[in-house]
This record gives sequence, structure tokens and C-alpha cells, in this order.
Amino acid sequence: MYEASLRIRDDSAYAAATAGNAASVELWCNEHCDMLHVSGEAGSDVLDRVRDTVGVAASVERGDELVVVTADCLRDHEIDHIEGYVRKHGLLLVPPLRYRGGAKVCRLLAVSADDLTACFRDLVDSGFDVSVESKRAVSFASGSGPLLAPADAMPALTGRQREALRLAHAGGYYDLPRGIETATIADEMGVSRRTAEEHLRRAERKVMDSVAQYVL
Repeated sequence: MYEASLRIRDDSAYAAATAGNAASVELWCNEHCDMLHVSGEAGSDVLDRVRDTVGVAASVERGDELVVVTADCLRDHEIDHIEGYVRKHGLLLVPPLRYRGGAKVCRLLAVSADDLTACFRDLVDSGFDVSVESKRAVSFASGSGPLLAPADAMPALTGRQREALRLAHAGGYYDLPRGIETATIADEMGVSRRTAEEHLRRAERKVMDSVAQYVL
């Protein structure tokens, strides 16, 4: 089988809510409602958009992350054209849908690589602003092991968390012995040492939570 992640820019509510900020949304459809995982410093703005679009039945907040159960299903309020193309070309749309950077990212599976290519070309010919984030051959191992793409193992980090992690890695913070201390990272970020360490710990926790299920 073959897998591709397509990035589609459109004017849908959730895509628009992530434009110009570091917020991201993951959506699992449950027929009568959706479950959303919202992360990033603009999460409250996304929540307002969700409330205006489909309503919020319940939400749980932890730091800059939100888990939201919507009152209605998004597809009852917006037409999702991608589903028609998925059916037309015999593809599988693998949840969750991801919204970030003003676009929707769809993970698709196909028996044939040609089917993925045909779907992509069909979308382009229809005027969609679409690009391929990744494409690869996949195989089903024994049991119920997941199909893991790089995007699936990448957590949604805030801009400051990503900056702290980048500086730490580039400076040799994870080397033995360490090539940089958190005080230096703080200086480069222009924040206090305590703030830099908090950004770094949150980033590290998100990375570990994302990959632990696959390696532990």
C-alpha cells in the first residue's frame, strides 16, 4: 500500500483559525459530533471559532492544550470536498484530520501509488491549492501495529517550545557532556532561565508523549 499526506489550503473554519499563528487542530469525527485536540498559543482563538461554527459541548484545558467535544459535526455545517475525491479514487482517509498554518492536512492510503497521483492531479485540475507533504510505501506488519508517518510522531509545539528545543539540540544540550546550559538558551531566547527551562520541559514532554507509544 501507499500513503500520502496532502496539504490543502481552503477557507474552512478550522483552517482559517490556524492561519497566521502557531495553533493546530486535530479532528476525529464521531458522526454526531467531533473530538478536537487544539494546541498552540492561539488555542483560545480557535476555541472561539469552534464555538461559533459547531458549538462546544465540553472542553478540558491543560496549559496551551485543549480537548474539545463539539455540539455538532463539522461536516453538517461545511461541505468537505476532499471526501468526494477520496471516494472517487478509492482511497482511505485516515483520521485525524489536521489543521495548521491555514491549511488542512489529510493522510490518505491507497492500494496503488497511481491512485494517489490521480487524486492529487484531480484536485489540482479542480483548482485546489494542494501540495504533497509526504509520500511513501507502507506495509502492514503483524498484529495491529500502527502505520507511523513522520507527521504522526511530530507533536504540536508552540513557537517558543520549538525555539527552545532547537537551541538545545543545536547547542549540544543532549550531548555527553552537555555543550550548552539552559542559562545560555535563556539568553538567546531573551527570557529568564526558569522560563526557558519550562518551554524546554514542555517541548520534551510532548515529544516523548508522541513517540513513546511506538518505541516503549
